[in-house]
Amino acid sequence: MSARPVISHHEESHGSFKSYTAGFVLSITLTLLAYAFASHQVARGWGLIYLLAVLAVIQLFIQLVFFLHLGRESKPRWNLTVFSFALMVVVIVVFGTLWIMKNLSYDHHTLSPQQASQYLVKDEGY
Repeated sequence: MSARPVISHHEESHGSFKSYTAGFVLSITLTLLAYAFASHQVARGWGLIYLLAVLAVIQLFIQLVFFLHLGRESKPRWNLTVFSFALMVVVIVVFGTLWIMKNLSYDHHTLSPQQASQYLVKDEGY
């Protein structure tokens, strides 16, 4: 007879149907709120962008808690390290993109293509 290895199964804490449903409803609600704010122009320009960014961050935390169960494990140090790194990358990408977009706004609505080209040539020093 060959010896079989003993495999132990550790049950991890997963969410219940109720918690998944609550997370889903909250996520859908935040998505619909973002759509309503954008389509009804509750805010304009950068105010709208910041409002949508806040809703996105709230939705991120809801999904982390309800779907990825962040903070419910017995040893959360590794997950917290990975989450911190991912959060740092997201912050750099999002705020870097917003910063670039804000600094490259050449008010294209009032300039003709020729005027925009002349402005860019003058701005770049060619």
